[in-house]
Amino acid sequence: MAERTYLEAIREGIWEEMERDGDVFLLGEDIGAYGGAFKVTAGMLEHFGERRIIDTPLAENAFLGAAIGAAIMGLRPIVELQFADFITTAYDQIVNYAAKARYRWGAGVPMVIRGPSGGGVHGGPFHSNNPEMPFVHTPGLKVVVPASAYDAKGLIKAAIRDPDPVLYFEHKLLYRRIKEEIPAGDYVVPLGQARIARVGRDVSVITYGAMVFVALEAAEVLAKEGIEAEVIDLRCLVPLDEEAVLASVRKTSRVILLHEDTMQGGFAGELAGRIAEKAFESLDAPLMRIASPDCPVPFSAPLEEAFLPNAKDVIEAARSLKAY
Repeated sequence: MAERTYLEAIREGIWEEMERDGDVFLLGEDIGAYGGAFKVTAGMLEHFGERRIIDTPLAENAFLGAAIGAAIMGLRPIVELQFADFITTAYDQIVNYAAKARYRWGAGVPMVIRGPSGGGVHGGPFHSNNPEMPFVHTPGLKVVVPASAYDAKGLIKAAIRDPDPVLYFEHKLLYRRIKEEIPAGDYVVPLGQARIARVGRDVSVITYGAMVFVALEAAEVLAKEGIEAEVIDLRCLVPLDEEAVLASVRKTSRVILLHEDTMQGGFAGELAGRIAEKAFESLDAPLMRIASPDCPVPFSAPLEEAFLPNAKDVIEAARSLKAY
């Protein structure tokens, strides 16, 4: 076992996969000599060389297109976006080419798109988004959102080995704030398997990414009041571990759907629909959604703090559901 931060776990997973498979290479802005905007790729240029660590122009549409072509030809590119927000400039390449290649003519596109996402770091409206939903909605893409350092390493390795395109959203706030013991050797966390981050009996909090820690913080407070919250960390939005979600719902009969993305069109709506269709008779109270308000992420620190869901929101919702 070795202690690693969330960021170090991602780096270690990529490094090991590059050592294991010579077809894996990286491309993105400032990932070489500079080591990446957040230093995830620090030291890789010196170790792997410029043929496998490729600095690109400021042109996401261009280098994502190049990565798609390389993947179709048998390589395994990992694309780093400096911020996940910039993924929109390459939306056409991802949804109309990478996502549909297998369906249209049987071509696999084994590539990973890494996107540092989320708020809490005062990055403002152009550097703090959670842009997962357009890609959740696109058949042919997998969408991964790790919360722990253990999962950050295991899921990036699984994503790199996957035969189809994977979007890997890593929360910036977690990079250096999360540290835990993880296995020193090779391991993979399979895509599409949720985990129970905390066992409970009274209410299910179903969430992903940085909001897992908000849910766990709330669960600690609720436990002192005799309310045991079960926290489900989805890990992957596509493929979704629907069985884990439904099993928790049937166990607790009360549900909070929590995410950092804005409310309208957020993943909580998809979860609510599935639960209503498949576990309605298990519910003893209405489904409750907690998400960010439908506006851009504020730059101002006090406004951003008010914008993001927090433990107090979860505690109040759980109390309300318990008393229903």
